[in-house]
Amino acid sequence: MNFLQSLQIAVDNLRANKMRSTLTVLGIIIGVSAVIMMVAIMQGFSLRFQRQMGKLGTDLIFVTYNPDAKERKTLTRQFEGLKMADVEAIRRTCDLVKSLSPEMPLGNARAKYSGTDTDVNANGVLPDYEAMRNVEVAHGRFVSQRDVETWASVCVIGDKVREELFAKDDPIGKNIVVNGQNLTVVGTLAPKGRTFEGDEDKRIFLPLSTVQKRFIGSDIVGVIFAQPKAHGLINDAKQQIWECLMSRYDNLPGWKVDSFDSLLDLVNQFTSIFTIVLGSIAGLALLVGGIGVMNIMLVSVTERTREIGIRKAVGAKSRDILMQFLVEAATLTGFGGLAGVGIGTGAAYLIGYITTFIPALVDQRSGEKGMTVFVPPFIMIGAFLFSAGIGIFFGVYPAIRASKLDPIQALRHE
Repeated sequence: MNFLQSLQIAVDNLRANKMRSTLTVLGIIIGVSAVIMMVAIMQGFSLRFQRQMGKLGTDLIFVTYNPDAKERKTLTRQFEGLKMADVEAIRRTCDLVKSLSPEMPLGNARAKYSGTDTDVNANGVLPDYEAMRNVEVAHGRFVSQRDVETWASVCVIGDKVREELFAKDDPIGKNIVVNGQNLTVVGTLAPKGRTFEGDEDKRIFLPLSTVQKRFIGSDIVGVIFAQPKAHGLINDAKQQIWECLMSRYDNLPGWKVDSFDSLLDLVNQFTSIFTIVLGSIAGLALLVGGIGVMNIMLVSVTERTREIGIRKAVGAKSRDILMQFLVEAATLTGFGGLAGVGIGTGAAYLIGYITTFIPALVDQRSGEKGMTVFVPPFIMIGAFLFSAGIGIFFGVYPAIRASKLDPIQALRHE
């Protein structure tokens, strides 16, 4: 008896006992559905976080000076923070760094134009900011090197700032007032939405030198973003920057050199651990379902003892009987796995759709509604194969018991 014949017999037996078969694999269906739903929710969370990181830029290293309370107690001298000299030192000594983007945020400010004003988040930047931070200019241009060299009173405004100050008018070439300073609008940005840094469409970008010379009167820098020459060099580039700062400031505490990749790795570790924990809990249902399969297969062996005897009497070997019952157990749980994959996937996306109508689940950073869900294809395939494996594992004992039946004793069974 080959595999296809065993499969046909298994399907016929399942059809003959539809209700019993369905109740037997109910635990398998529930377990697989639960695993699929948990994985879909955690994978969706991870994908949303990755999208947020992608808006901020790729392969970014950030450098700040922000000593905590314990570190401040050990300081023997006052230190204002990062300065342009530090930027030049990193640029000169760190050969693994491709580009640098020092920034000086002004924080919350008021922008005014023709009797209309709005809250904005002003930031002093260099031209490299555009490429490093995934900024898309819709009209006009971004901050240029010439603007930086001349401390130009120019700015580039976000989409919401343009809409609130100018409505349908073209803002290019018009002057706005930010914290008492007149600035000429030279560009507008495409809509970007919210990120972990706030609403990107409410930002105003100025030349870094303009902020330093005209607004704060110092060449201090709030943060330095760096980009390595290749993704695989990000850790080495961080080490280079760290060593550069340590040598410049004699191991002064309070420096932070980190990357968004580290944050992403941390989130991925969390989601992986959480998925494993929840999957293990859901796996208990699979264990219960497997025990139920073994129980019903033992009943089936008892009910079909005479049939087994007849098969052996006409030449069926023990391995044929063994394969028949193993295939039947695997088919039973395989169908349960398929049903669980379908139900779990459908339920996950249904939950995602329903949550879009819940105001409390609107992401205030990105504006996305509801929960993001995603079911990787390998999870669906894996869940099906695992459920079939459950049938084989728990079907081994009943199959061995059936294969070892004595044909004479089996034929006498009533």
